Amino acid sequence: MILSSPAFPNDEHIPKKYTCDGTNVSPPLMISGVPASAKSLTLTMTDPDAPGGTFTHWSVTGIAPSVTMITEGSHPGTEGKNGFGKTGYGAPCPPSGTHHYVFTLTALDANGKEVGKAQLTGTYKH
Repeated sequence: MILSSPAFPNDEHIPKKYTCDGTNVSPPLMISGVPASAKSLTLTMTDPDAPGGTFTHWSVTGIAPSVTMITEGSHPGTEGKNGFGKTGYGAPCPPSGTHHYVFTLTALDANGKEVGKAQLTGTYKH
């Protein structure tokens, strides 16, 4: 599986628009190569550089395996609470230094077993 974004390349700077310094909107994401056995997709965005340990910025379950594009600011499935205590996307807003933001897409089969995984990492300095 491949997870990418037309807004930023892997391991590169996330544009201001998608951060707390911008409009706090989720970036567009492109999905390809989902295994035929996948029945659903989950998406998380985490910050492993957060001072208190890995911080969850976005958690989405129940994304249809046929989805190939998650548009900017969309709600592609059932969104869970983020580390800010709110439901939905919580924009990058590092307290200091450059942080890495890891988008992880996981494909699950009918039994909930992982059948594929892809990651996209962006960086941001407040």
